[in-house]
Amino acid sequence: MIKRTLLFTQPAYLKVKHDQLIVEMRERTAQIPLEDIGVVILENQQITITQAVLQRLLDFNAAIITCDKKHLPRGMFLNLDGHSEHAAKSKAQLDASLPLKKQLWKQTVEVKIHNQAALLSYSNQADKYLFELSKNVLSGDSDNIEAQAARYYWKHIFSEYVDGFQRDREGDAPNNLLNYGYTILRGISARAIVGSGLLPVRGIFHQNKYNAYALADDVMEPYRPLVDKLVLEMLINHEDFQIDEIGVEEKRYLLKMATEDVIINNEKSPLMVAMSRTCSSLSACFLGEKKNILYPDMYMTMQKLWT
Repeated sequence: MIKRTLLFTQPAYLKVKHDQLIVEMRERTAQIPLEDIGVVILENQQITITQAVLQRLLDFNAAIITCDKKHLPRGMFLNLDGHSEHAAKSKAQLDASLPLKKQLWKQTVEVKIHNQAALLSYSNQADKYLFELSKNVLSGDSDNIEAQAARYYWKHIFSEYVDGFQRDREGDAPNNLLNYGYTILRGISARAIVGSGLLPVRGIFHQNKYNAYALADDVMEPYRPLVDKLVLEMLINHEDFQIDEIGVEEKRYLLKMATEDVIINNEKSPLMVAMSRTCSSLSACFLGEKKNILYPDMYMTMQKLWT
């Protein structure tokens, strides 16, 4: 079932009754089945939410993202026990050998670069450089092919619409749009990780004592070009969107990512479903049941759009 992403930008009082999320606002009241909710984003500073709501949302494995006074994502709540075999799966993750993690990271980088190349083709900048570069990734990406690809990719992806764009979290627009989209993608990734019985804090490649979502940062890498695609579409249709500031319409457009169709293992799935499949396959790799992580093939996804 496709889970919903809820964005609350106005003052509201949230409560639960009979496994329904009750949303009381000034002008109306709405209710949403808890089982339909995947991500909740609390943006307005005048939102009141009860402990019962938090508990029941976590019971249904929803991710809850809170925002700061600037309306930017700031924190996240996740279920600590999202899978019936959590102990066994997390132990396998913690015991994973270095060679296994290097091979899994190799796969991750290969698909990320392949998907970046696919998006360049979608934006009428077809060339073979990134496709060929993705074939040169070694175990653990020891030659840092990911960085080589990134330099080329960011130089070209927005070049028709933004002069001299540089990817920098603190940089000029559309970095702000990318930051917002990646933060939501991170929440979707973390939710799927917990739902697969894994620990978001223990990454394949990303390791930082200050990063509680290292594994989410790993598995979301091949999905990042899907966020880039939405930002590119916003630049193409710039008359409909603000670029320098992120308003409600911009956020709603970026939140489409959760239900955007992607091709994974030759099957079409909404991104949120695909992410769960990715994390389940990663869990199977840790357990020795599979050798490959299931990641989306953006080239095949783009072909569906072209046809």
